[in-house]
Amino acid sequence: MGDNAENLKEEYWSRFANTFDRNQEYVVGRELLDEIYRELNGLPELGETVEFGCGTGCFTEKIADRCKTLLATDLSDSLLEAARTRFQDNEKVTVQKENCMNPSFSPESFDAVFLANLIHIIENPGKTLQECYRILRGNGRILIVTFTPYGMSLWEKIKLGVRFFKTWGKPPRHTHSFSPEDVEKMLGEIGFLIEQSKLLGNKTKTLFLLARKS
Repeated sequence: MGDNAENLKEEYWSRFANTFDRNQEYVVGRELLDEIYRELNGLPELGETVEFGCGTGCFTEKIADRCKTLLATDLSDSLLEAARTRFQDNEKVTVQKENCMNPSFSPESFDAVFLANLIHIIENPGKTLQECYRILRGNGRILIVTFTPYGMSLWEKIKLGVRFFKTWGKPPRHTHSFSPEDVEKMLGEIGFLIEQSKLLGNKTKTLFLLARKS
């Protein structure tokens, strides 16, 4: 059942490999994306980093300069191909297929883990966060950016839903709506210490959290 669910998610997002960046900007708005990018530009040095759910790499390229090395991973072959094209001249970034709920990495393999717009669309975000803790070295950081309707007005939620349906179609199963407190609680129960927790955006919103392995 789990493998089938993962295959369905891969098929869902793979359809949009050629339009992924444009679709995302239309749905959430350029203003919110620019605010996220400003936050990413202000991050501390992240060291050897792995990203789960890299998609076509639109957020990957915004943190690459903050990393010693960056392994960008996703489950979709089509999205990974787009990411490989994007980073073909960037020696710092490697692109690889991985399942975020069952990654192939040994314990304490990375200094940082980056999750961009992932935990709200996967079946078991808690399992993924536990895996992130496992593969992080001592004092390693986890960075989470994830869109949320939390804090949005009803009218803006309706408009967002219409834009999503027009662009992506029917939402995939196992979508979640998180508040900052929801994610902070999940991270804390696993053993992370919260360093930053913000709700970004005006009309559309995203959570931005940075935590450290204790």
